[in-house]
Amino acid sequence: MSGYGVEERAGPHSPEYRLFFKDGAGRYISPFHDIPMYADAGKNVFNMVVEVPRWTNAKMEISTKEPLNPIKQDVKKGKLRFVANVFPHKGYIWNYGAIPQTWEDPGHKDENTGCCGDNDPIDVCEIGSKVCSRGEVIQVKVLGTLALIDEGETDWKVIAINVEDPEAASYNDIEDVRRMKPGYLEATVDWFRRYKVPDGKPENQFAFNGEFKGKNFALDVIKGTHEHWKALITKKTDGGEINCTNLTVSESPFCCSQDCAKATVDATPPCKAASPIPPEVDKWFYYQKN
Repeated sequence: MSGYGVEERAGPHSPEYRLFFKDGAGRYISPFHDIPMYADAGKNVFNMVVEVPRWTNAKMEISTKEPLNPIKQDVKKGKLRFVANVFPHKGYIWNYGAIPQTWEDPGHKDENTGCCGDNDPIDVCEIGSKVCSRGEVIQVKVLGTLALIDEGETDWKVIAINVEDPEAASYNDIEDVRRMKPGYLEATVDWFRRYKVPDGKPENQFAFNGEFKGKNFALDVIKGTHEHWKALITKKTDGGEINCTNLTVSESPFCCSQDCAKATVDATPPCKAASPIPPEVDKWFYYQKN
C-alpha cells in the first residue's frame, strides 16, 4: 500500500463533491503537487493517482484550479459530465488517472506533436486486471504512450501497468501489451478517437497516425512534463489559474501550513450519500466509423 488516504466531502455525483488527499500521517496534501512523481526512480516506477476506476463513466479529475487539488467531477455547460458508452465500450476501459508532479504546459509547443500542452498533469491508462478505487495511489510501470490531439492540444496518454498486477513482470514495453492483450491498444485508440462524438464533436486526432510510442519515448515525455511542473511550482512559469498550494515542496512560494489546508477542507460540505447516476449514462451509442 502507498500510505495515502482520502476524505470525501459532499456526495459523489453532485457538483459539490470533492475527494481530498492525506499522507500516511493523516495530514492533508495535494495529489498534484505533494505526491512524488517517482515511487522508485531507479526502477522507473511511478506513482499514479486513480481518478476514474475502470468501467465507470463519471468524468472525475484532479481539480487543478482549486486549493489542495481535490478530485471532483467535471462539469460542462452546467451539467455533471459522464463519458458516453460508444459501442462496444462501457465507460473507461482502463483505470484512468494521472502522474503527480507533472504538467503539460499550455505555453510549450511539443516538438513531437506541434501542439501546446493541455494544462493538466499527464494522463495514465492502467491496464492491469484489478479495478482500482477512486483516489487510490498505485505504483505503475510505464510501457508506452499515445499522442492524442484533443481540440488542438497535446494530451499524452501513458500506458502503464500496476506493479502489483500478477502479470506485471511480463510487461516491459508497448509490444508486450500488443502480444499479451491483443486488441487492447487498438480499442484504446478507438475509445479516444470517438468518445466525444456522442456530444456532437468531431473525432479526435492523433500524432504519429495513432501509433503508440514505446517505453523509452514515454519516459522522456514524462520527464519533460516533470520539468514543466518544477517551473510551475517554483513560479518560474506563470501557471495562470492553476492552483499551486502545497505542503511539502520547500522551494515553492506556494507552500502552506496544515492549518491552512484544514481550513480549505472544512470550508466544503460534509460527506453524504451519493446522488443517483442518471439512467441515460448507461445508454450505448452506435454509429458508423469514418
